[in-house]
Amino acid sequence: MATFEWIIVLLLGAALLAALARRLGAPYPTFLALGGALLAFVPASPNWTLDPQLALTLFVAPVLLDAAYDTSLRDLRANWRPIAGLVVAAVGTTVLAVALVARWLVPEMPWPVAIALGAIVAPPDAAAATAVMRQVKLPHKLLKILEGESLLNDASALLVYRLAIMTVIAGQLGVSSYAPVFLLTLFGSLAAGVACAYALQPLLRGLRDVPTSLIVQFSCTFGVWIAAEAIGLSGILTLVAFAMTMARRGGPQLPARMRIPILAVWETVVFVLNAFAFVLIGMQLRPIWARLDVHGARGDAVVTATVVLGVTIAARFAWVMSYNALRRWRHDRAGAGVGSRPTVGGGIVVSWAGMRGIVTLAAAFAIPETLPNGSPFPYRDLILLCAFAVVLGTLVLQGLTMKPLIRRMRLTDDDPVGREIRLGRTHAYRALLHAIKDNETLAAKLLRKEYDAVVELNTSEEQDTPVDEVPGGPLRRGAIAVARQRAFELRRDDVIGDDAYRVLVQELDWAELSAGGGRQD
Repeated sequence: MATFEWIIVLLLGAALLAALARRLGAPYPTFLALGGALLAFVPASPNWTLDPQLALTLFVAPVLLDAAYDTSLRDLRANWRPIAGLVVAAVGTTVLAVALVARWLVPEMPWPVAIALGAIVAPPDAAAATAVMRQVKLPHKLLKILEGESLLNDASALLVYRLAIMTVIAGQLGVSSYAPVFLLTLFGSLAAGVACAYALQPLLRGLRDVPTSLIVQFSCTFGVWIAAEAIGLSGILTLVAFAMTMARRGGPQLPARMRIPILAVWETVVFVLNAFAFVLIGMQLRPIWARLDVHGARGDAVVTATVVLGVTIAARFAWVMSYNALRRWRHDRAGAGVGSRPTVGGGIVVSWAGMRGIVTLAAAFAIPETLPNGSPFPYRDLILLCAFAVVLGTLVLQGLTMKPLIRRMRLTDDDPVGREIRLGRTHAYRALLHAIKDNETLAAKLLRKEYDAVVELNTSEEQDTPVDEVPGGPLRRGAIAVARQRAFELRRDDVIGDDAYRVLVQELDWAELSAGGGRQD
């Protein structure tokens, strides 16, 4: 019973912290990290443990699929150079810099362990950064670069992490051993992900019940990851390929009554997993802190974690600003008017958007506690402390200063998404009008009047409403609110029963969503 009560308290606390973060305009993982750190020093807090082998599967797989499903292939192709630089070069720079510093501070640390530490802290969780950037209208190109990085840098960092852990467990491995593993992991995982999508899509497409569809979706997510890992492939690459293939091949067949609750459930699951990742890591800090005190290494460990945090931030700055300077130099040599010139402000914002999150926590937690010979995994406690320090430090230091920095750099967005929304809305509603052009019923005539106005509003030059606001939305939502209040009064006065009330309110809810009621303030 005590465990259940703690779960309720922790979920409620996470929800309140997220609400506070939203009110302050900060990314909610920042407050979850602070809450997890404070939990480590609560004497009565529980001491839960989780199988390290389960950590990556449980925490990363659903989060990764949710991000990959929403990723735009077009934007990835358009920005592949800066994204590839962040995914490969920035991650590699961070891994190398952290490994060198770890070896300098702790000379006894084996190179594979130092590289594993570098790979753990290398991948930023750009979801936290983009949550802030959407509030201040960052230029679309920078936003897409960060979103593309957040999807793919996990794969590159965790591939290095996997090879390093294999080396620690199996002993020395040569280049002849790494090359086949790398090639098989890279190309085999991508092929397996696409194949799984083609194989499972008929099953998922045929489901028309929300609870059943959700259970099958989660089962497929974990199943694809577990199967990939079981045959020696990368669960991350396989799941990314699986999700992006599913997103491109599916969509129109899914009815609205399923799409809306399914998206809401996935969003909730991602939040809950983030919350429990910080909670579980926070719970591990207390025994780690105690063990470090017993061995008299607490001061050295804190110094190491602080230096690793600084090097992690500095390494990203070094790569991003160097690449930014090179792009500006090449643009100036090519001549004015050739593409858009990168700005120093944009480079600084991308450099500062290096907040770490759930992947770093899960990878640190996934390190095995013991080696095959029964001996403890070397420096596991120090790695966990460094990982949490990097996550907490970047989320607090960078997360709380990201919005002021963006405003200071005076970056603006020319709203390419808004133009595409208007174009898409115009074509979609013209297709709708064409479908009912020969229908002379009263309902069809009313629809034609309504949607003719939508097309006219979206093709006009002057726009006085937000592009994501449905024309007439505020007026409709106000009227629907009055209708819902009247339905409530009818049920209260026993004019209609509960069954009729629920049907009526559901109709009004769908009408409110169609009038833009799903937009967040």
